[in-house]
Amino acid sequence: MLEGGNLTVLSGFILLGFSDAPELQTTIFTTFLSLYVSTVLGNLTMILLTNADPQLRTPVYFFLTHLSFIGFCLSSTIVPKALETFLLGRSHISFWGCFAQIYFFVALTVCECFLLGVTAYDRGTAVCKPLLYPTTTSRAHRSGVTALVYTTGFLTSLVHTVLAGKLSFCRDRSINHFFCELPTLLQLSCSDAGANELLQVSNAAFNVAGSVLTVLVSYAYILCTILQSPSARRRLKAFSTCASHLAAITVFYVPGLLAYVRPRKAGARGQAKLVSARYTVLTPTLNPLTYSLRNKEVKGAPRRLWVRKLVPHLSRL
Repeated sequence: MLEGGNLTVLSGFILLGFSDAPELQTTIFTTFLSLYVSTVLGNLTMILLTNADPQLRTPVYFFLTHLSFIGFCLSSTIVPKALETFLLGRSHISFWGCFAQIYFFVALTVCECFLLGVTAYDRGTAVCKPLLYPTTTSRAHRSGVTALVYTTGFLTSLVHTVLAGKLSFCRDRSINHFFCELPTLLQLSCSDAGANELLQVSNAAFNVAGSVLTVLVSYAYILCTILQSPSARRRLKAFSTCASHLAAITVFYVPGLLAYVRPRKAGARGQAKLVSARYTVLTPTLNPLTYSLRNKEVKGAPRRLWVRKLVPHLSRL
């Protein structure tokens, strides 16, 4: 790194948050805190229920557990530091803390992107090839696919983070955001970040295209299978089974595409922050709701746990 880069390593960066709207700081802090608490409670509850209830130990809930885990980790990577920023108006973040945020945020986002594609394939196999479903979604197969997803996500993020770390940063250390987002950090570089930006856009396009293609193909087969079924009840059940997954895909991709596949100067910085807020805070909060509100198995899990765990214990008292 050059002299400006060494200065950055020593002093870190300043997160400005929503400092351009100081009158809204308290409201923003309260909103983020409420959403974060909901994210933690919702995702941890999903993880506990799917691991404690035998009826939820199926392939689809195995993948949903990992989506909940990713949502919890993604939000926890961003929100605690953001709350400090909102509370103080701005906050300092070290060089290594900033790059740790970038690394885990990019890694977990890529993991969630691919995992949504995997769950779409899982739904397609369950609806279209129910007889082969137990074989194609064995425990070993699920574990191998999940390990591949995490490996791809964290290796991809490592490339982005290492390349960004080789850049030199100027004396202007103010990040006009509430967390260290890679595109925003690249704008502070004194050196040429063209290769970084090209890698970011191409990698995002590849990840999204691969995942979306898997989703579209899977649901095309699902739709054909459903329409060919003579039973209206079976068609309704199939649609209901896929509804929560479609909702999760919509919640993930819409703000994600707005945040990362947009022209560099497409709109005000404040709008970009709001899009990122939806993506980093609102999506992990809504995911557990989309999985459970239309799902009788998940909604019935607390009652089954109560009957199996607490009732026998109370009868012995």
